[in-house]
Order: sequence, then C-alpha cells, then structure tokens
Amino acid sequence: MQVILKQDVDNLGFKDDVIIVKNGYGRNYLIPQGKASLATDSAKKVLAENLRQRAHKEAKLIEDALAQSEKLKEVSVKMVAKVGRGSKLFGSLSNADLALELSRAGIQIDKKFIQIPGSTIKSLGKYSAKVRLHREVNTEIDFEVVAETKTK
Repeated sequence: MQVILKQDVDNLGFKDDVIIVKNGYGRNYLIPQGKASLATDSAKKVLAENLRQRAHKEAKLIEDALAQSEKLKEVSVKMVAKVGRGSKLFGSLSNADLALELSRAGIQIDKKFIQIPGSTIKSLGKYSAKVRLHREVNTEIDFEVVAETKTK
C-alpha cells in the first residue's frame, strides 16, 4: 500500500514522502492516526505541485540549518553531574539534559532531534551526540560530562 506521510514518522520517513507500507499498518495505524493518507494518483499530483511551490522555502530552511550547524560546532558544552564512587553518575543524563544545556548556551533544539548513543549517559567522560536540524542536515556535537565540585 502506498501512502503519503502527513508528518515525520520515526524509522519510516519524513513529511510528504511517498512510501510503501504493509496494508494493515497503513489502514489500521497510519491513516486513522492522521499520520498518512492514501497515495492516489490525484493526491500524488497535488503533492508534486505543493512540493514544487515549497522548494524555495525549503532552500531557505536548509540554509538556516547549515548556519545553526556551524554555530553548534563552535559551542563547547560541559554538563555538570553528581558523581558517586569512581566516575559513575548518580542517575543518568539524557537528550533532554543536553537540550537544556544547549538552550543555556543560546541554541534552541528540541530534545527529540538529539540522539545520544545508548540513549543515556551514566559515567563521566567525553561524548558526542547526533543532532538533526533538518531532514537533510545532520551534525554531531561533542560534549563533556564533568563532576560537580563541592563548595563549602
């Protein structure tokens, strides 16, 4: 079954992609949830016209994403966390914590666009995360997790 995605769906595709899915998945999940519509000939023609009109706006979005990518490479992020014995953290740090640190540095990125390998960090050290700024612009950001210093 061919469907047109109305929004980004993880591990499937991006908005306005025409993809082939199994009949049950399309009929019972994607279409009722409003995440996709049936890809008929007329729907494909309407989509093609919309994409043609949106191409100029898309170029501007890509340009902005590339500029933000350059800005991300210049930022040095250090996340402070409480540490137990050795270099093990109390709790863990996730993409939400990294998004908060980036917002403190003046860069607004939604946490769902940040992927940390292994999804959480549980020890001190240097790490890198993948950040998706646009469907065509992905970048990596390096950051460090350091121990909280006790002040008396």
